[in-house]
Amino acid sequence: MSIIEKINKQHLPQHVAIIMDGNGRWAKERGLERAIGHQHGVISVQKVTEAATKIGIKYLTLYTFSTENWNRPQNEVDALMHLLVSSIEKETPTLHKNNIRLQTIGDTSRMPEEVKQRLDNCIDYTSKNTGLTLILALSYSSQWEITEMVKSIAEQVKNNTLNIEDITKETISKNLTTKNLPDPDLLIRTSGEVRISNFLLWQLAYTELYFTEIRWPDFHEEEFYKAIYDFQQRERRFGEVK
Repeated sequence: MSIIEKINKQHLPQHVAIIMDGNGRWAKERGLERAIGHQHGVISVQKVTEAATKIGIKYLTLYTFSTENWNRPQNEVDALMHLLVSSIEKETPTLHKNNIRLQTIGDTSRMPEEVKQRLDNCIDYTSKNTGLTLILALSYSSQWEITEMVKSIAEQVKNNTLNIEDITKETISKNLTTKNLPDPDLLIRTSGEVRISNFLLWQLAYTELYFTEIRWPDFHEEEFYKAIYDFQQRERRFGEVK
């Protein structure tokens, strides 16, 4: 029996988030340029998105480019930006055909204007789709997001539109970039690193974590289904006793 046949379609995680790690190491292990690893990583994005759609996942968030990634060598940043928009533009018709809606979270104001405009065009084109919502975390870090959230709430208090006594965890959630998304049920990280790396720190409070040694370019459908099946074997208590 294949892994997908073991998956209970009635017990799926609603929202899966993935830290796509290992493109550079995958390339280095094969004596290739890092850019080649990123290109093969795009193939994994395609395959995992298809797999998520196939079994009925509602939300898929991919950690695509962190705020720290801006500190990489300029030629690698430029190559990543070009690969990002060219891949998204190429895949947009397929996303639309498969009823997938594209969204982003992060400080996209830092991205080159041309890149941002082309990305916005793809988002607009798929905005009315009702199937899987594919969220790309671009120029994103959780510390940046939390800092912006604090500024937003402070401004509301300053303008007398919010009382300090009324601030709750729901207030915080509503002022994050993920305010219209459910918190992730499952976080997957590839390539053997066992850390969160400044990703969705508030939202991951009760998320199930799944780590694999597989490099991202080798993480395809079966590996994704293994993670889903592993999730389904766990008991989620959310701090309660069951």
